[in-house]
Amino acid sequence: MSGTQSAAADIDVDLRQLFASLARNWLRILGVTLVLTAIALAFALTATPKYKSETRLLIETQESVFTRPDMGAGDRPILDEEGVTSQVEVISATDILGKVATDLKLAQLAEFDDAAGMSFLGRFLTIVGLKNDPGEIPAEERVLKAMREKLNVYRVEKSRVIVIEFSSQDPKLAAEIPNAIADTYIAVQGGAKLESNSAATGWLAPEIEDLSKRVRDAEAKVADYRAQSDLLLGQNNSTLATQQLSELSSELTRLRAGRAASEATAESVRKALRGGGSLDAIPEVLSSNLIQRLRDRQVQLKSDIADLSTTLLEGHPRIRALRSQLSDLDRQIRVEAEKVLAAMITEAQTAQAREAQLVADVNKLKAQAARAGEQEVQLNALEREANAQRQLLESYMTRYREASSRQDRNYLPFDARVFSRATVPSEPYFPKIVPIVGAAFVGSLLLMAVITLLSELFSGRAMRPAAGVRLDPVEVVEMPPVRDAADDIAEARLAAPAREATQVEEEKMSHRPNLGEIDIEKAAEKLIAGGAGRAIFISPQGDDAAASSILVAREVSDAGLRVILLDLTASGAASRAMLESVLFPGITNLLSSQAQFSDVIHPDQFSDCHVIPVGTADPVRAMRAADRLPIIMQSLTTAYDLVVVECGATDAQGIRRLAGEDTEVFVSVLEAADSVVQATVKLIENGYPDVILVTPAGHDTPGTPLPGKSAA
Repeated sequence: MSGTQSAAADIDVDLRQLFASLARNWLRILGVTLVLTAIALAFALTATPKYKSETRLLIETQESVFTRPDMGAGDRPILDEEGVTSQVEVISATDILGKVATDLKLAQLAEFDDAAGMSFLGRFLTIVGLKNDPGEIPAEERVLKAMREKLNVYRVEKSRVIVIEFSSQDPKLAAEIPNAIADTYIAVQGGAKLESNSAATGWLAPEIEDLSKRVRDAEAKVADYRAQSDLLLGQNNSTLATQQLSELSSELTRLRAGRAASEATAESVRKALRGGGSLDAIPEVLSSNLIQRLRDRQVQLKSDIADLSTTLLEGHPRIRALRSQLSDLDRQIRVEAEKVLAAMITEAQTAQAREAQLVADVNKLKAQAARAGEQEVQLNALEREANAQRQLLESYMTRYREASSRQDRNYLPFDARVFSRATVPSEPYFPKIVPIVGAAFVGSLLLMAVITLLSELFSGRAMRPAAGVRLDPVEVVEMPPVRDAADDIAEARLAAPAREATQVEEEKMSHRPNLGEIDIEKAAEKLIAGGAGRAIFISPQGDDAAASSILVAREVSDAGLRVILLDLTASGAASRAMLESVLFPGITNLLSSQAQFSDVIHPDQFSDCHVIPVGTADPVRAMRAADRLPIIMQSLTTAYDLVVVECGATDAQGIRRLAGEDTEVFVSVLEAADSVVQATVKLIENGYPDVILVTPAGHDTPGTPLPGKSAA
């Protein structure tokens, strides 16, 4: 069983035979193609022409720099990708389409109302219940449905351009409707902005009134708190306490610096007086007018003493008098320096007392400034609240003025504009006769070709045994010779039923020229009608009788089936009449593993039938693999519709390996003879009761072209 399945799988597609089916059926393919093309042409010529036009919108900000609200140029919102896509849905909304349909009175046109323009076929389908009655749907819905079927609104990729495309049987409508949709969309956008402005002014007016009251209350709280807290403002928006503290701190610092300088100077004078040092290095002493005059007088006396010393001695009374005056001057200068020191000490003491007073005042102002800071925090909070309310009020008032001015002047800048309006198309976009007819012709041609190829493939006529199948040699099995003894006839008569024995005896005695055989055409019809996969021919009357198998194979092949003839005669009588040479490889080469299936299958010269000849290998070697014949037969049966086997003069035992479930056995009859009767009886006795006798009488001898046939 596994061997049979393996052999059945060893098949290939014969591309030559597959595509040859296109040539055999070209007339049918061309006929169907022309019919379908004619139908397409008729449809194109009778179809209602349709026109298409489009309007393009650009989504952009139409606000000018002169009318733009008080905001930055970059603050104006522009629709993003999702926003533009949303506008596509807005354009396709029912409100806009319904307004356009009403304005253009589309409900009165049969193109937009299925109920008004229903054909007879449509009414019939509606009556029998195969189609919904469009009259049950409101007229507005029918018009909107028809408009949406003809309308195509889409956004151009990576842009803010929206295309409104519409098709109609009327070219004028094809242009009017998209333009009307665009105009209605812009009008609706303007109405929405007007409504928005009205809503804004209506909401802002009471809000502004309420905010004005809240601003007045907040500013009043600030003033009251400032008065209650005595938080009077000085320079640089600071409180008086803070400003006074700053001034006193500066004065205290200056006073401390002056006192320190006075004490340092007094200490210098004191050291000079105690140590007898010169007082000329002290600026405060030199700055005294009296001391300056005394110093001038001292210099004059020294000059006079020097002048008199040139003429007078030291003991002279004038010199001594001058020196006495000079000593009095030194004493007076010291006395005056001590007075300066006392003044400086007094000044330092006064500065110290003033410093103490300033320190007390600063400490007092510090406490006041701390309290003022706490109060200022609360005051700042009140001022912030008042400022926030004031700013909000100013913002609301600005927006209110802008909205009310636009409403009063009816200024509504849109966010879309039509930059390409639809025009009346001059040519319909449907139907295009040449493309439709061309596509119908090419498509139907390809379709018929595919159908023909699939039919050929599924029928098995395009299948052949796979290449590379090799059979292993086995032991030699000799086929028994034909039995032609007269004793066998008598035994058959005794073994067969009485009716059959009597019939055989009468045929033998009378030697009738007709043994009940059928002709070639009837044999072929029987094989085709019965769906036989194998036809085994036995030729008891020699090689000439092999003509029956050849003629039957060709007849079945001409009917369109895939047929192969296997020649098992010793002389190759069947294949000689079908091939140009007897030197082609055949069954013996296949059994001897010297060739593959593709090498031993050859085309008949006079038909589409295929042939496996006897071959050129050693018959003895080939017969060693005779037990593989069932596998070969199974492979051929899978690849072909019918396998015809010419066995020559053999018997039931000789065809046992070749027969199967769908096998028909034929005996070729040239003329009535005992050999034919004997062979038929033996086949009946050995399990083939349905043997059919066939005669090639009335047909040309195989090997010459048959009527209506030419060499392949």
